[in-house]
Parts: sequence; structure tokens; C-alpha cells
Amino acid sequence: MTDREVNFARAIIGERNYRDVPADEVLREAERLLGEWMAGELRMERPKLYDHYALLLLALLQKNRELESRLAALEANHV
Repeated sequence: MTDREVNFARAIIGERNYRDVPADEVLREAERLLGEWMAGELRMERPKLYDHYALLLLALLQKNRELESRLAALEANHV
């Protein structure tokens, strides 16, 4: 483990605007970072809602909306 603390959101989006990062990429990288953090393999900066959790929550909301839309389309085809 390094002593350097990782900024959760910056590690995922880099220099890009958050709108340019697909939800699937956010979720994949968030899972990787959180797994490494839970295993004690990396340290993260103290969470700040506006960048750490908001990015992950936004990706989950976008994914949920996408899945609800796909489910509605499937249900419409079977009625």
C-alpha cells in the first residue's frame, strides 16, 4: 500500500468532464477502487459528497434509468 491518498473521482474521470465518462466505466472503476480500498491496498482521500459519492450515485441512477427503460420495452412487447 502506498502512503499517497487517491482521489476517488479524479482516479475515475481523470481530466475529463464527468459527462464524458460512461456510467459503465464509472461503475467498473468504482468497484475496482473500492475493492482495493477495502483490501487495504490503497488509501483514499477523505470522502467529499460532491466528488466521491456523487459520481458513483449519478452512474447508478443513469444505469437504473437505462435498465428501467429496457424493462419497460420488454414488458410492452409481451403484453
